[in-house]
Amino acid sequence: MIVFMYPGQGSQQPEMGAAWVDHPSWELVEEASEVTARDVSRLLLHTGIDELTETRNSQLTTFVMSMVTLDAVTRLGTEAAGHAGHSLGEYSALTASGVLDFSDAVALVAERGDAMQAAAEEQEGTMAAVLGLDDDDVQIACSRAPGEVWLANHNAPGQAVIAGTPEAIDTAAAIARELGAKRVMPLQVGGAFHTPFMASARDRLTKAIDRTEFRDPQGTVVANVDATPHSRGSDWPDLLKAQLTSPVRWRQTMTTLADAGFTTFVELGPGEVLGRLVKRAIKGAKPLSVAVPDDLDSLLEALAASPELPQVPTAAIDGEHLFATERLVVSPAAGIFEAAENADPGATITVGQLLGQVGTHEVRSPFAGELMGVLALDGERVTASQPIAWLRTK
Repeated sequence: MIVFMYPGQGSQQPEMGAAWVDHPSWELVEEASEVTARDVSRLLLHTGIDELTETRNSQLTTFVMSMVTLDAVTRLGTEAAGHAGHSLGEYSALTASGVLDFSDAVALVAERGDAMQAAAEEQEGTMAAVLGLDDDDVQIACSRAPGEVWLANHNAPGQAVIAGTPEAIDTAAAIARELGAKRVMPLQVGGAFHTPFMASARDRLTKAIDRTEFRDPQGTVVANVDATPHSRGSDWPDLLKAQLTSPVRWRQTMTTLADAGFTTFVELGPGEVLGRLVKRAIKGAKPLSVAVPDDLDSLLEALAASPELPQVPTAAIDGEHLFATERLVVSPAAGIFEAAENADPGATITVGQLLGQVGTHEVRSPFAGELMGVLALDGERVTASQPIAWLRTK
């Protein structure tokens, strides 16, 4: 099974949107700008590293780029049965799985970035990566250090992140080296995230979360806080609140997904940090990534060639667990869907064939193959990029 992974703050890069400007999925950038009343396009195309690294900017831009990438992958008909995101990336996972509406998620991410930046300005803090030491020993180093320092990220075996005051970080780093750490690397971040230093951000974000609708997820979504799948939308508000002041259990999240049968890990968005962590956490894992449009064809080729994605009987596929020979046709716009007369399961579909209409927009198949099913109901209101039909390609 395929799981999509979404990066967190720190993966942003100047001009990371340039490769996507002419792609149809870029429309999400304009929508994000309208929701937040901020020029997200400028941030993605014309912002220097110093401004982009500010928490309020890095979180918003990283989330939007992950969503642009997801939209582009979905347009190809590639779907995932599971989703997981690192810290900020959890909002991407929740949006991808249908728990959050895109507009609501953009608003929450913008508020989260503002709240965390304000909290960091109230209390000076920083973070550092500890390499080559077990998490238990990293915790011992934090406990032995005087002052305020905590284990903030369980990233992978032999890779953890600590956070706290600069002085306490220095002391904990020295103790970690005594315990056998190979290296301690300061991180260029604006605060001590996922620690009690973010309490004021949690209070502020709680108000926004409580105003937001959460739906049950489609597929498996594993939470940062407890590395456990949660299938009820009602669980997620409290999980997101707790996430700000709790450690990110990413290593445990990867193990949970592997134990559940997920074999293909695809990172969507800027950077390849999560892919490297998967390699360390899951024996034999060969992660894939999509960061720019040129990666889309490579992804399809890799999925088609993967021995871990075998052909299965039609009856075993429920429309969410798609394999390399399956393709989704998605809605070109928001509106009421009306199916075409020839859109019957089992029909042979040619490239460009009309499958229906969404308002005044025609839904035509970019693929040739057998129509396995129409996923939207006649007369149903659909959103842009919502799956409409499911084909098995020839």
